[in-house]
Amino acid sequence: MFMTLKLQKLKTLLNEVQDLRSVGDLLEWDQQTCMPSGGGESRAEQFATVKKLAHERFVADEIGQLLADLSAKGAAGDYDSDDASLVRYTKYEYDRKRKLPSALESEIAQHTSAAQEIWVKARAENNFKFFQPALEKMYDLKHQEAEAIGYSESIYDALLQEYERDMTAAQVKSVFDPLRAEIAPLVKAILPRVDSVSDACLHQPFDVDKQREFEATVIKQFGFDFGRGRVDVAVHPFEINFSPDDVRLTTRYDPNFLNPSLFGTMHEAGHGMYEQNVSPTIRRTPLCGGTSLGIHESQSRLWENLVGRSRGFWIHFYPKLQAAFPHLAAADLETFYRAVNRVSPSLIRVEADELTYSLHIMLRFEIEKEVLEGRVRVSDLPEVWNAKMQEYLGITPPNDKLGVLQDVHWAAGLVGYFPTYALGTIISVQLFERAIADVPGIPAQIERGEFSGLFNWLKDHVYRHGKKFTPTEVVERATGGPLNSAPYVKYLKTKFGEIYGV
Repeated sequence: MFMTLKLQKLKTLLNEVQDLRSVGDLLEWDQQTCMPSGGGESRAEQFATVKKLAHERFVADEIGQLLADLSAKGAAGDYDSDDASLVRYTKYEYDRKRKLPSALESEIAQHTSAAQEIWVKARAENNFKFFQPALEKMYDLKHQEAEAIGYSESIYDALLQEYERDMTAAQVKSVFDPLRAEIAPLVKAILPRVDSVSDACLHQPFDVDKQREFEATVIKQFGFDFGRGRVDVAVHPFEINFSPDDVRLTTRYDPNFLNPSLFGTMHEAGHGMYEQNVSPTIRRTPLCGGTSLGIHESQSRLWENLVGRSRGFWIHFYPKLQAAFPHLAAADLETFYRAVNRVSPSLIRVEADELTYSLHIMLRFEIEKEVLEGRVRVSDLPEVWNAKMQEYLGITPPNDKLGVLQDVHWAAGLVGYFPTYALGTIISVQLFERAIADVPGIPAQIERGEFSGLFNWLKDHVYRHGKKFTPTEVVERATGGPLNSAPYVKYLKTKFGEIYGV
């Protein structure tokens, strides 16, 4: 009974912390979607206050003592239980956040809010020099955060583990290096044949309202619940949520190019469905949400690519897209399928093809790690960025808007985030293959525009658990083995080998 009371007290305190965190997220969503441009300074102050309050409440001595008592001798119960998982995960997060001074947490929050406003203006004006001071301060703050948290190998590890528990920079490199060795030759073999596939059908006038209507139909059929979610417009697409019953997606539209909103919306819906389907028993607790950004990205990449860019998907949806945009009648199904899978080294990460996408991630991982370790100066980033783009993709950005300024992540303080995109892409194939092994009818269902088999498998094996298990545990429980890039490489070689005849 005594331990039951302690557990209930812990949950009550954590509920309040989660509420404050959700308020902070709501302020951030508003800033990036509909806040007046003049509200930036006040919003930075408001955001900093809420973040500080949430941090101070979470790292309070009372929560620490409750966690210590409940952790003793497994007092919270069986390892797989909600209560044991809550205590286990919260103690991990508490021990980490306790090392971070409240003043630093507040300063990072305030600067993050301000820096995003500066980035928006710098990107619009193609002016890296305008953004440079804010970025230099951001890296200084993230350096302080990493030192406060501590690390045993690379300083990068301290920040990476904010997004990917159990992962180190050395482990990321051990995954990326052999993956690059597999992808690079395939890209090289395809490049001379790139013009054999045309994506001209995608570069036409596409009414934005009709794009929005079609995409809403698609993600609703996927399983995204519009009764508990919505889609808005932002400079850089993202998903954010305040509870499983209030999940916000954002996208961006190009009236003359179909891909950005079409696949961007599918991508963000993958994130959103994960958050909407966390078990009700762990809501309003630190367990409520995706266990890592890598697992999160496995969902966005799965629905965007393995489903959304598949031939089976378009067997069902292409006639509906042609009905919305009659000028697509000139392109048959096979032409359109190849168009949305055309390999072409791209300046913009979020518009990159499946094959070259991970090269964008490796580039960003290497750059931010070098900056954090003091081997690259922020002032040199445009030059370093362009050199790596040429090395990895054979193209050089004509300006910084299409180069170093394209992503919001550094302005948002998300240093250490980028590797999760490629890790998630690898995991997505493992999960998809296992889902089909367990539910063989999934491919045929997709051809009929039915997604319940895949959705329900993911809900049972990934979504409902929230943060109860580590990323490593989620992958092993769902697929029967550890993270493995071999299925991803095989998928790429099979798909693009067939499209390009290599």
